[in-house]
Amino acid sequence: MATSVAREIHFGPGAPPTGRIPLGLAAGLLALAIFVVDTLTPLEGAVAVLYVVVVLLAAKISRRDLMLASAASVVLTAAAYLMSHGWHHVGSPTIRAAVSLAATGIVTFLSLQNQQASEKLLAQAQLLDLSHDMIFVRDPAGPITFWSRGAEECYGWTGSEAIGRRADDLLRTRYPSDRTGIEAELLCRGWWVGVVRQRTKSGFEIVVESRWAIQRDERGRPSGVLETHRDVTEREASHAALTQSERRYRRMFDASRAGLQQQDWSQVRSELRKLERSGVQDLASHLAHGTEFLERAKALVRIVDVNPAMLAITGAGSVPTFLGSLKDILSETDQTFAESVLAFARGDRFFEGETEVRTVDGRRVPVLFGLTFPGEEEGSDGEVLVFVVDVTERDKAQNALLAAQADLARAARVATLGELTASIAHEVNQPLAAIVTSGEAALRWLRRDVPDLGEVSSALTRTIDEGKRASAIVTRIRTFLAKGQLSRDRLNPAEVIEDAVLLVEHELAKNGVTVHMQIDADLPEVLADRVQFQQVLVNLMVNGAQAMASIPGSRRLTLRAKREAADQVAFAVRDSGHGIADDRLARLFEPFFTTKNEGMGMGLAICRSTVEAHGGRLTVQSRPGEGATFAFTLPVAEGVSP
Repeated sequence: MATSVAREIHFGPGAPPTGRIPLGLAAGLLALAIFVVDTLTPLEGAVAVLYVVVVLLAAKISRRDLMLASAASVVLTAAAYLMSHGWHHVGSPTIRAAVSLAATGIVTFLSLQNQQASEKLLAQAQLLDLSHDMIFVRDPAGPITFWSRGAEECYGWTGSEAIGRRADDLLRTRYPSDRTGIEAELLCRGWWVGVVRQRTKSGFEIVVESRWAIQRDERGRPSGVLETHRDVTEREASHAALTQSERRYRRMFDASRAGLQQQDWSQVRSELRKLERSGVQDLASHLAHGTEFLERAKALVRIVDVNPAMLAITGAGSVPTFLGSLKDILSETDQTFAESVLAFARGDRFFEGETEVRTVDGRRVPVLFGLTFPGEEEGSDGEVLVFVVDVTERDKAQNALLAAQADLARAARVATLGELTASIAHEVNQPLAAIVTSGEAALRWLRRDVPDLGEVSSALTRTIDEGKRASAIVTRIRTFLAKGQLSRDRLNPAEVIEDAVLLVEHELAKNGVTVHMQIDADLPEVLADRVQFQQVLVNLMVNGAQAMASIPGSRRLTLRAKREAADQVAFAVRDSGHGIADDRLARLFEPFFTTKNEGMGMGLAICRSTVEAHGGRLTVQSRPGEGATFAFTLPVAEGVSP
């Protein structure tokens, strides 16, 4: 075949450089011999016709040598004719000379055409060899007739090793379908494309993308098949790994017990860029003063995929019925979307919060969620993965725990007031006795012959005041014993401390305890439940009074309140008792641990849990013989400047 010839001419016009001199010398000697024989011998044949051999030899060297040999042959033929027959002789020698010249011209023309065809084939072969693809040509029966350099480099066989062997046998090709059907498709369509597996000379299997094109002769019959192959082993391996990764992700996505959503925030990104171009510098302030953008952004967040767990949370029957915008499922009371938009705009990778989602039947489900935003290096502008956990049961359990804690705290308050029964009775009896005394005095002033209405008025006024005092005592006790949900109110710390002291005032006086209050005048309001705040103070004061019961001499209880930090107010209750031993100090806040003979061991444990539930902390410091100091903190109410 012509293609194989092009592969054998060593990518240069004419013969290799080492063969030019012998061929040129042979052609010159042959031309000289033909001239001598044609001129000096009496042979009557067309000896000059042999000059075509000289032309053919020169054609193997170069085009220039071909033209020189052709011209020399014409000149020598003419010279031999003239030397032998002269100018005026016309006959059979003239015809023989003309035939020789015609033969030389025809051979020269055909040789030139052959050189042009060879050069064209050579250029094509060079282009094939420049390609990194594996290219070879085989005849219809299967043997290889051309083998490119790309094929040599990839497969490992040289051209001499591959040419003449059947391609399927050499490469141990495995086809995606029946080989006979592929050949039939090739003959029908003239080409075939597919992916096959082949083995290199070293035995390594590669995956190649194969393209076949059929070659036909001038009669239209198949004369060969050009096959080009590209090694796609790494691509196929990457594709297989990607497919496996996607399958693994899908299994994890679908099997996760947490609700998962895939959301598209690309339109939100576009809106944020528009805001930036419009001159909005402080996005947080912009979102805080207008909800129009947030409502539009919620509608622009598209839900593109969800897992079965998310469908179960919202009660949706299928994925298509769930897909839509975030606005369709987010509760109207949500307060987290603005923060998530700010996190997205800042380029944060993660944001989490707690909100409520709407179910298909209109219920609200409390959920914890986490947003995983895309990074710039990932090449995605808006693909967001959302993790959602239904915390309905957690909230129920938390509410039940809070209720149990409230009941336990109330029981502790009842127990505390049980210890203060005598003091409470004394506090109530004092205004009642004053009421009786004032009433009797009023009657005496009225029973006079001339009633002294001024004195009666004064006595009744005292009666009313004492009645109010008794009512206030009862109200404080009832409030202290009240059962209700934990409420966070803005409270004046000084007022709460004074009310707590009034509750235990008689108990402290009975035990000879003097109270010293050191309360800063500019204390900010704290955020707390009034009853529980009082309970902590009462419990600590009663414990301090009882700790000093056996101390001779003065007994001093100090109450301090001061601002500890920008967001906290610190409180302390210090007694002047014996202090607490180190082995007991470490266990002081454990439930049911007590140093009293008749104590429950729950008071301090409840105090600590109460303070921590408010976002504060309760600690104790004590040295034997120096008393004990219980200190706790409460958060400053929002909106209070430091």
